[in-house]
Amino acid sequence: MALKAKLRAGVKGLVLALLAAPSFARENYALLIGAAEYKNLDPKYWLKGPANDVRLVRTYLTTSSPVKFAAQDVIVLADGVQGAQAPTLAAIRAAVADLTVRVRPGDFVYLHFSGHGSQSPALHPETELDGLDETFMPSDIGPWDDAVGHVQNALIDDEIGTMIDGLRAKGADVWAVFDSCHSGTVTRGIEEDDVRLRALPPDALGIPAELMQVSTRALPAAEAPFDESAKPGMGSFVAFFAAQTNEVTPEKNLPKGKPGRVPQGVFTYTLFEILAQNLGASYGQIGQEVLRSYATKRLATTTPLFEGDLDRVAFSGVAQARVSQWSGELEGTEFSIPAGSLHGLAEGAVLAVMAKATDADTAALGFVKLTSVETFSAKGVAVDTGLPAELPKGFLLRKIGSDVDFTLTVALPKVEDFAVVAALTQAMEALKAASGPRLVYVAAGEEADLRLAVINDSPRPDAIWVLPPTGLIADFASTPSVSTTDKTPQALGEVLADTLTTMARAINLQKLGTAVGSGSLNVDVELLTGKDKASLKVAKAAEVPRLVPDDQVHILARNNMDQPVDINVLYIAADYAISHWFSGRLQPGDTLKKGLFKIGTDVLGDERMIVVMTPALPQSPVEDLSFLAQDALDTARGLGGSTLSVALSEAGFGQTTRSATALEDDSSGRAPGIIELELRTGLAE
Repeated sequence: MALKAKLRAGVKGLVLALLAAPSFARENYALLIGAAEYKNLDPKYWLKGPANDVRLVRTYLTTSSPVKFAAQDVIVLADGVQGAQAPTLAAIRAAVADLTVRVRPGDFVYLHFSGHGSQSPALHPETELDGLDETFMPSDIGPWDDAVGHVQNALIDDEIGTMIDGLRAKGADVWAVFDSCHSGTVTRGIEEDDVRLRALPPDALGIPAELMQVSTRALPAAEAPFDESAKPGMGSFVAFFAAQTNEVTPEKNLPKGKPGRVPQGVFTYTLFEILAQNLGASYGQIGQEVLRSYATKRLATTTPLFEGDLDRVAFSGVAQARVSQWSGELEGTEFSIPAGSLHGLAEGAVLAVMAKATDADTAALGFVKLTSVETFSAKGVAVDTGLPAELPKGFLLRKIGSDVDFTLTVALPKVEDFAVVAALTQAMEALKAASGPRLVYVAAGEEADLRLAVINDSPRPDAIWVLPPTGLIADFASTPSVSTTDKTPQALGEVLADTLTTMARAINLQKLGTAVGSGSLNVDVELLTGKDKASLKVAKAAEVPRLVPDDQVHILARNNMDQPVDINVLYIAADYAISHWFSGRLQPGDTLKKGLFKIGTDVLGDERMIVVMTPALPQSPVEDLSFLAQDALDTARGLGGSTLSVALSEAGFGQTTRSATALEDDSSGRAPGIIELELRTGLAE
């Protein structure tokens, strides 16, 4: 299984060990690996930079890191570093095993891999997007061994994932950085003395060429393997990769143009230069600044990849709100960004102009007001706040504020029950304040997305019911309602606003799927369903597949284009829960094969899976729409229970979520697209 795909699966739904950790102090550990001298390979494949990478990282961790790393807790396995053990496969395994014994819940582990990467035929081809294992090369790497079907002493992605899972299973938070390539299929047009590529071509390892021609790009008939999931108590995980799976990463003499420069991994040097200058930035901000530096300084043509719990402050692990920002362009007086209503933007919103991805909001150069917003894009003009005449290269526009994402029209109830309607009238000021400008209230009988009603012959005659545009009710149990007699006007307004905005996000996400369509992207997407992998069948969208408890849902997607595409998979349940199941980048020709979930029994009805596809811009972060996820709606707000339990429920605690169980437990001008697949879930007949 590709390392990035394997490690991505463990990120979703983590239970942070810090929440349940004992009172002892957190310890910080690091394992720094720098492989350069490959004794079993031609010296022309030896590297010069890994030793310098390791020295730079060790110095930073022990002198400048925002968290303390004791010198004895920074383990170095590197060629050319005095006193360090050679980075052999056995030494790496032993060091990780020792760390796994030492760490306790809440500890932090930093892993750094500098050296050659390559690819080899996968031991389990069905688990790889391209049928190839990604490998890191220890210094004692050997040739291809036909007898066992792998490269001798290679550290393949599956084993690295298992090592990291072992650390996380002890409750340790892990940040792993890989400054190596995974593809050797590149031709250098110009030879530069100070530039080396950290990639080994397969023939350097003696891998027969015919074995690299793996036919796994076609969609299989019934095969969609799934990954292992995180277990309760596992630590968090963040991964930084110097290159995509089909790219190479260079090392060169750095810092550029300075005396005393030395061979250095471009990714390592750039990353730690940014870390040193931006204490307190999140992993996501650090990653975006690396991409901005690559693009503006022309350091490399590769697109580093950043995955995991990116909204935490680097090293400290403190959670913070997501920083939503996008690379901006200026044509004349008009600004544009590749983000729109799907990302929570609306006309009139004001975005901050930032010089760097890691800058604080207070460092804004000025502000831009959005004048038009589409699903995936937006345009705006400068607000007269003194923007500089010349903006820095690679500037960004950052979302500030937290408006409700989508507009929804809500019809007020008819005057049928004076007491209930009077309670709503008293709560209207609080309702409008809590729901914000994106919920528009109209008179009873007018056209609307949702209708509020009082139903005297219902199980809750004192409640305000929230009905669909038709005003019809399938059954009272699944229809949202909010009681009125147990709430003050302020509380009623806030609870009803929470109910409506939760429904609005789910309803409008469905609207986007219908309005946008599949666009002009040449990407095949299929939904597979069945009781197990062996019985999977393609679900035809026109037939609205009917699923029963324990049915599995898998997705297959293939990128048929000559450019990368980012894929996000979301699921809208009948209870208005939105689950985010996948985000990732498909390189040209890649196939995504992923098991998502199996159907539970708690909530049954009409449900939808949304597949969002966006062309990937050069040196851009992977589009991640996980911020759209939300918990299920409590359809009977304020019904029964103790005073405390009611208060907790209405504060957002203890809300039930759909019992869909993750299966992990067993810029080209092309328009983006959204594919909406309707499902109907019910009990077995």
